Amino acid sequence: MSTTKQLKLGTSIIAPRASNGGWRHPLSDSYIRNPMKYFTQVIQTAEKGKMDFVFLPDYYNVFARSENEFEKNINVWLEPVTLLSAMSAVSEKIGLSVTLSTTYNEPYHVARMMASLDHLSNGRACWNIVTSRGDSEAVNFNVENRPQIHERDEHATLFIELVQSLWESWEPDAIIEDRESGVFALPEKIHPVQHQSKWFSVASPLNVASPPQGHPVLMQAGQSIEFRERAVKTSEVIFMQLNNIADAKAFYQDVKERALKNGVNPAEVLVMPGVQVIVAKTEGLARQKQIDYQQFDNLASRNDRIALFIGLDMTTVSLDMPLPKHSNMGQDAKYQEVLHIAKEHQLTTIYDLYMHLEETKNHHLTLVGTAVQIADVMETWLQEDAADGFILIPHLLPVGIQDFVEEVIPELQKRGIFRSDYEGSTLREHLGLSLPPKSIHPYAYEKTT
Repeated sequence: MSTTKQLKLGTSIIAPRASNGGWRHPLSDSYIRNPMKYFTQVIQTAEKGKMDFVFLPDYYNVFARSENEFEKNINVWLEPVTLLSAMSAVSEKIGLSVTLSTTYNEPYHVARMMASLDHLSNGRACWNIVTSRGDSEAVNFNVENRPQIHERDEHATLFIELVQSLWESWEPDAIIEDRESGVFALPEKIHPVQHQSKWFSVASPLNVASPPQGHPVLMQAGQSIEFRERAVKTSEVIFMQLNNIADAKAFYQDVKERALKNGVNPAEVLVMPGVQVIVAKTEGLARQKQIDYQQFDNLASRNDRIALFIGLDMTTVSLDMPLPKHSNMGQDAKYQEVLHIAKEHQLTTIYDLYMHLEETKNHHLTLVGTAVQIADVMETWLQEDAADGFILIPHLLPVGIQDFVEEVIPELQKRGIFRSDYEGSTLREHLGLSLPPKSIHPYAYEKTT
């Protein structure tokens, strides 16, 4: 194995552009009619490229808030545990990252589902932990003791600890299945988790055997100082949205230093920003492809997003209008800031300004060019400690992953910064993460009120 610092690479299997009009593009396949065929192709392509894992975001509500949004945009997707459990049967090595909320689940549910996925995949499961901070998803649940915004970090930390304790409740060698003696399991190696508090109640061991990885890999997304302090203690992969190397280097250094201060090996906390890639044989062709991808963008059905970014009420203006001198929704201070950006870059219409902000201020790192140009940027971020790797956010599927695997990955392999084959079988092995130490958390917790 190469001693050169190696990139870690994951990919989302949901394409944001497809959700907002891009589903009409000829290169955008649909998972609606035959999801098994669609996702099998997507995941097997990523596995062909020797990528570390696929990642399925999730949200407990539709995005649409109007009839127009229901009419024009995708508002349906598959539940992650079900989908990636099915995908474990049509893949062999690639990791499977599932999004599950600590707010709208119970620790026992999550521990069972993730342990089961780890068994079905022979050690390839990853839990992408979200806390569902907004209230838009709350309308679909009746949870009387749902934590308040200021309590969600404390709630999520305890939730994760309980899940980890449940994974540990059966020691790896607890089950012996001795047919002659009739002994299935050794009771002394089974540890009930005893916990009761205002949020949770657990009073038994898990009813799934110890996961093959010990613990499935833990992943979280965020950027705030409070998030970083919590994430270095509760995550092994950190996903964030940073689109310039200076900010990324500062974030990377801060995360690694916080890990060290909290007694965590910095190498066991991987920093993986999102990246959007459009690659072609020449930079000009890549720019043409970028314009082509934008042709079906349906910004007219995203009025709330435009208002959020710019500070204009889109019910009284249109995208092709010249930029007004003042905000029409009482947000003139914010609007003057973005208007200054428009003047600097000679942007004249509302559409031009919005697209500029999407690409530069409110977006993942976006790389448009040849495989060599894209690999140059990724290698620079890796070598200058701005990232341990990246999570690809394809514009369209399956073409986004196909292009990346066929064009960019061979260039990364040629430079010796990405594997030519998997070194092991589990996701922990792919990512270079250690097996978790025994008894990260106690099996019993004091009862609290």
